[in-house]
Amino acid sequence: QVQLVESGGGSVQAGGSLRLSCAASRYTDDTRCMAWFRQVPGKKREWVSSINTGGTTDYSDSVKGRFRISRDSVQNTLYLQMSSLKPEDTAMYYCAATSLAFCTRYADNYKRWGQGTQVTVSS
Repeated sequence: QVQLVESGGGSVQAGGSLRLSCAASRYTDDTRCMAWFRQVPGKKREWVSSINTGGTTDYSDSVKGRFRISRDSVQNTLYLQMSSLKPEDTAMYYCAATSLAFCTRYADNYKRWGQGTQVTVSS
């Protein structure tokens, strides 16, 4: 079973940058598509970005142009480079994986999840 472990969260001022990492125990059919979601207390988990094994990426409108997703198949690691951070980006960020070849924006489609890493952006 694939294990996902996020790291790289922290506190930063608005306009700053952070890079999140998600280490997968291995790349298998269960990681054809990988994604980042985020969640604040009291709200539903929100899709942020996704990438498949072919390198096709997708971004939510709220982060497009500021965030960049990538994956390193050799290191079995998923990344999210976040720039021009805003206070509204504050959330717990989760890494997720699915065997679907075509990524979706729906959390229910993702079967593997990490434990999350907190990102806090102050104004």
